[in-house]
Amino acid sequence: MSDSRTALVFGASGFIGRWLVRELLARGVAVVAAVRSERSYAQLSLWLAAHGTGQQVDHVLVDFDDARLGLDPADRSIGGVTEVYNVAGAYRFGMTINQARAANVTSSERIVIFASQLPSLTRLVHLSGYRVGGQDPAQVPWSSARVEAEYARLGAYEASKVESDAVVQATASKLGVPWTIVNPATVIGDSVTGESEQLLGIAGTIRELRSGNLAALPGGDDTFVPVVTVDYLAAFMALLPTVPSTRSQSFWPLDDATPPLPTMLTMLAKHLDVRAPRFRIPVRLLRALPPGITKAHPETLSFLSSDRYPTSSANDLAESHGLHHPDVTVSLKRWADYLVAHRFGIIPPSAAVRTFTSHAGVRTFSIGKSDAHTIVLPGLPVSAETWAETAQLVGGWVLDLPGLGSSAGSSRDWHAWLESVIGDSRNVHLVGHSVGAALALEYAADHPDIVARLTLISPHFLQTRAALTQRLVPLAWAYFKSVTAVRLAEVLTGNQDQAEKLQSSVADLRRGSARATARLLRGAAQPKRRRNLARLLAQYPGDVQLIVGSDDPLLVDAESVAAVSRDGRPIPVHIIHSAGHHPQLTHAATVARLIHAEARDAGRPPAPPALADL
Repeated sequence: MSDSRTALVFGASGFIGRWLVRELLARGVAVVAAVRSERSYAQLSLWLAAHGTGQQVDHVLVDFDDARLGLDPADRSIGGVTEVYNVAGAYRFGMTINQARAANVTSSERIVIFASQLPSLTRLVHLSGYRVGGQDPAQVPWSSARVEAEYARLGAYEASKVESDAVVQATASKLGVPWTIVNPATVIGDSVTGESEQLLGIAGTIRELRSGNLAALPGGDDTFVPVVTVDYLAAFMALLPTVPSTRSQSFWPLDDATPPLPTMLTMLAKHLDVRAPRFRIPVRLLRALPPGITKAHPETLSFLSSDRYPTSSANDLAESHGLHHPDVTVSLKRWADYLVAHRFGIIPPSAAVRTFTSHAGVRTFSIGKSDAHTIVLPGLPVSAETWAETAQLVGGWVLDLPGLGSSAGSSRDWHAWLESVIGDSRNVHLVGHSVGAALALEYAADHPDIVARLTLISPHFLQTRAALTQRLVPLAWAYFKSVTAVRLAEVLTGNQDQAEKLQSSVADLRRGSARATARLLRGAAQPKRRRNLARLLAQYPGDVQLIVGSDDPLLVDAESVAAVSRDGRPIPVHIIHSAGHHPQLTHAATVARLIHAEARDAGRPPAPPALADL
């Protein structure tokens, strides 16, 4: 740790605060986190540990409703603080005037007053915003008439940030607090991983784009909504107290290379494999339309502007210290990938690794680590998300097949895709569910030197064929395009208990995989295809086991398989009581245990026709 720098960070457990704390620790700065609760501190500690930070940070509990913040400047953990960072506040729309002023104006003023009482303080760094920075402190305090006028004109959030920018400057100058204000653009995810918890603004527009609900591209060729990655912003802020010339200065750290908003969204649509809207809607018209039509909060529309910002001082400062903006296009794509992979905030950052990669030219969604020994191929009509719990329990890697879930491509890509997925790996345990069992079996038969073990879960070709209505592509397509999570849960499991787990699958079906699912259901029911797969299993010489639910039994028993198998060894069949075709939904832990079960754990289903007769 540095002997000369100790930072007190307000808002340390928030999105920007976490990355700032991580950056300060990486620079050897001792950190005290000012958080609202012990729970917030525990979450911060877990996040830091998950992001490679071994150091512990001290913390104090802050009460923004108290004029003194509930803190004592003489406290031993605070007394040696040399720099204070204020990244606290409320970033949300629809607040009342009183709520916005309390969260963003009064709290900021109290932090400045508190900072003035710290004997070792060298700098206060305040986070403002790119459209609100550079206010005139001579006009503080605002009259009640101006408050009403500005908050009505700008909206509560933006007006409170404008007012707080002026209040911080005025209060700091009056009390002799050395200050620097940072006015960042829209803060997007980490430039390497895309990680972000910020879901307002452009993130909301990307969500609408991905779901197919964005009717038109907002703005024109000059609509500039700049961005900055959270790791660049954290590094920039951590740098400021070390440069004396930054005192009493405001800086605009944003990437001037950010493409115009319609261009950005078109680029992201192509990257996300969705269709970009053909039409554009001018900002003036957006502001005139009711929110029910635009699906945008009125307070967000002021950000749709052609304005440019004074970035040269920030850029010169950063570059003189070796800090450069990462490629904005790459950063935007990684951010969008992260948002999609984490279902726009539904899946927390602490969950198993979710990412998009490319295999045989196919953009692929997966959960888990790519070096896992166990690879899971999901079935129909669900996505990899339904296998997340099981895959995590077995330490596996589950991937949406091409054309299904959140993966691009089609079933024509499957074999080349799986070749690329497995690559140079050896001793693979390949797990295939339903239609994924067919692909797993075919690959294992062609690569006995690579697949050490094969697990087939609910192999469709050994079970009752789908109903006629499910084999008619137009009917099945229409059904999957409109089915709800509750209804799908009832169909797949017999009750509504698993509806939440199926939300992502339903979203993927509606977004575009419904047609592929319908076609694959028809193909999976073809008698010739089923017979060929059954014979291939009978001839498979490797280590193989079957897992089925008691409510969705095989049409053949293990002894029948052994009778025509190459070496006469019985194939273990594990039966999960009260499970159906999708045991990963209802019995995730049991499925995980059985994936690594020994042959002696196998049960015996009843004895219907022989495998060779199917």
